[in-house]
Amino acid sequence: MKVLMVDVDGVLIHGRPADGLPHFTYLERDLGLRPDLLQQAFFQTCWNDIVIGREALEPRLSAVLAEIAPHLSAAILIDYWFENDSRLDLNLLEELAALRQSGVALFLATNQEHRRAGYLMEEAGLGPHVDGIIYSAALGHRKPSPDFFRLATEHAGALPGEIGFIDDMAENIEAARRFGWNAAQWTAGTTLAGAFPGLRRLAGAEPERNQASRL
Repeated sequence: MKVLMVDVDGVLIHGRPADGLPHFTYLERDLGLRPDLLQQAFFQTCWNDIVIGREALEPRLSAVLAEIAPHLSAAILIDYWFENDSRLDLNLLEELAALRQSGVALFLATNQEHRRAGYLMEEAGLGPHVDGIIYSAALGHRKPSPDFFRLATEHAGALPGEIGFIDDMAENIEAARRFGWNAAQWTAGTTLAGAFPGLRRLAGAEPERNQASRL
């Protein structure tokens, strides 16, 4: 393996920093907007164009909020969203650091729009841990589209068989395998050495995982 591609949400990041609950758990209490209403009016109707870069996040969200929550600005909601969806798995980051030291290149491979991609690398602090981020809005395609994997492979400068991939979504794993990547589905309690047994000799002994895997 020359390259490891790592999904973000559900793999490296798990909800609210304080408790790991889904990021919109207390949205109605905190900002006066029902999560189901936001899901129906924004994510189900607008998100696909935003996450593949056809539309910008803030203008589209502003238009939706003007209809469903005129008291709330897009800027405030975006800050709330990003800050409450940033709990890092520190154990996995430790494993990734050992793997990177062995010479394997690390890339985030994730469905994100431009604003959150930048937030992940800068404010959330993932930038120093990886060699780059490959994300849907920059590619114009989202996982599990074959074009996502084709363009990500080109970006990595490796052959498909030289790329490993971890993701929590079965459909993304299946699509990656069809493209020739060595993909393993990430679930609670998984370790890199468990997902890819051949990595034991590269990264050394796997660190013990514990419950306090957050900032």
